[in-house]
Amino acid sequence: MGYAIAEAALDVGHDVILISGPVNLTRPRNAKVISVSTSDEMFDAVHQHADQANVCVLCAAVADYKPAQVSPVKIKKRATQFSLELIPTRDILDSLGRLQNRKFLLVGFAAETDHFEANAAKKLREKNCDIIVANDARVAMETDENELLILFRDSDRKKILRAPKKNLARELVKIFLNSQ
Repeated sequence: MGYAIAEAALDVGHDVILISGPVNLTRPRNAKVISVSTSDEMFDAVHQHADQANVCVLCAAVADYKPAQVSPVKIKKRATQFSLELIPTRDILDSLGRLQNRKFLLVGFAAETDHFEANAAKKLREKNCDIIVANDARVAMETDENELLILFRDSDRKKILRAPKKNLARELVKIFLNSQ
């Protein structure tokens, strides 16, 4: 969805900085693409570039958890059970929402599997976003279509029925620009 939004913004003449982890997607032409591999790299890159933006759109969590320790060498297979300790990653959306005097519109996404609208509304409030774009994760994954519920800080809401992600991205860009 992030790549589709980047392309839609480029199509209407906006500059785009796309910060992306490893994906198997074609990079949007004319976007400044910053490649990252870890959640910490993503956090740093987003914070480095956020002040340059009028709109920050955070489409997906890099990961909610990461290994507590990283082995410098390959961990060999064992015949016994093996466990990894996981710790929470830094929450990029939350950190942007807490910035004092931010000058950009902050848009988060909420991929939910249950209590769809309630969880998205909670995320909107708790992360101090201007807009949350919610989708049912069971519908959106591994398909080119999605349907969205958009929640605004002022309690307004808009539903966009199932459509190709490219079409949804065009609608979202219009909504973001009208919300600045």
